Amino acid sequence: MKRLAALLLPLALLACAPAPKSVPSSESVGAPQVADTATFQTVSVQDLKQAVDAGAYVLDVRTPQEFAQGHIAGAVNLPLGEVAARAGEVPGERPVYVICRSGSRSAQASGILAARGKDVINVGGGMSGWTAAGYGTVR
Repeated sequence: MKRLAALLLPLALLACAPAPKSVPSSESVGAPQVADTATFQTVSVQDLKQAVDAGAYVLDVRTPQEFAQGHIAGAVNLPLGEVAARAGEVPGERPVYVICRSGSRSAQASGILAARGKDVINVGGGMSGWTAAGYGTVR
């Protein structure tokens, strides 16, 4: 009986120990929180061209300097760093095509806007792909 008690006592103590605390990773500290359920699709620049020809709303999240060097006619500039604070300015009643130089910043912006309930479509390839495809820009 003493042996059984000696075996069960450590197990009982382990079972009563507090759960280990979760330590946030260095990647998550200070990072903006975006809902896990925020989803959006990514389309090609060819798909964007068809949408632009049909009157699509295009949100360009590059810097104002990049935007001034050439952008899609009718595009609205909202730099990535301002997207979260100014999300209310983005239309909610129609799809918004989000573009940047290569597709990375636009994917980040799309995640932020999708988490806020916007209907966003990321443009893969960005303005680099747009100009490589021979589509025009304005200044």
